[in-house]
Amino acid sequence: MAYLSHMENTIIQSKNTLADKTLLAAIDLGSNSFRLEIGRLDGGHIERLEYLKEAVRQGGDLDENRNLTPESIERGIRCLARFGERIKDFDPAHVRAVATQTLREANNRDVFVKLAKKALGFEVEVISGVEEARLIYQGVSRFLPQSDDRRLVIDIGGRSTEFIIGQGFTSHRTVSLHVGSVAWSLKHFSQGEYSEKAFARAEIAAESIFETLGEHFNHKHWDVAYGASGTVGAVADVLAQYGRPPDKITRADLQWLRDELIRTK
Repeated sequence: MAYLSHMENTIIQSKNTLADKTLLAAIDLGSNSFRLEIGRLDGGHIERLEYLKEAVRQGGDLDENRNLTPESIERGIRCLARFGERIKDFDPAHVRAVATQTLREANNRDVFVKLAKKALGFEVEVISGVEEARLIYQGVSRFLPQSDDRRLVIDIGGRSTEFIIGQGFTSHRTVSLHVGSVAWSLKHFSQGEYSEKAFARAEIAAESIFETLGEHFNHKHWDVAYGASGTVGAVADVLAQYGRPPDKITRADLQWLRDELIRTK
C-alpha cells in the first residue's frame, strides 16, 4: 500500500507545520511482505527516495491456535531490525508503521508488536480493515489521473481483500473481507497442484464471502475498477508475458490463466 501518498494528503492539509526537505518513512507489515518507503517533502509533495520490500510471509504461519509461530516472529523481527537501522535517525513524528490482517487475527499479536517496536525503534500500529481500505484508496487515488470517475479499488492481500468505492481523493464506501491469496493457497492448493476440483472449491468458498458485499459494490456504483496489490500485479505480469495487453486484466484473461494452470497442474 502506498502509505507515503496518505502522508502526502496529511501534509498538504498542514504543510506549514513541516519544513521543506523533511524526511518521512512509512512501514507496512503485510501478510505477504513487509515494506519500507522513505520520502522527502518537496514543495508540498513527497518525492520517493527509497523503497525496500522483504517477503516475510507471516500470513501462512498462524498455527491452529491462531498464534504466529516462533519462526514467523523471528523472520518479522529480523526484517524490522534492518528497516530500523535504515531510519534510526528519523523523527518519530515523521514515521508511521502499520500492521494489517495477519496481526489483526493473531492471538499473540501483543507479543509481536512489543518485539517489533523494540526492533524497529518506532511504534507499530495494528489498524482495522476499514482503516486499511481507506489508506489503500488514498494511495491509489494519487497514482491515477485526476478525474470525476467513480472508482472501485480492489486490494487482494495475503489474508484479506479490501473493496473501496470513491471519487477523486475521497473514499465513500469501504469493506475488508477475510479472504486472501496466502490463506486461499494454503487452504485449497496446499500440495501445490492445480486441479479443476480444487479451483471449483476455492471459487465457491470465495464467492460465498464476496456475496456479502450485496448490491453496494455492483457495477451501477462505479465506472472503472483498479487492482492494487502484489497479487493483481503478478497476474497482470504473467498475462503480459503471454501477449495480453499490459496493465489490464479481463474476465476472459482470468479464465484462460485458470485453464492453463489446470492444464499444467
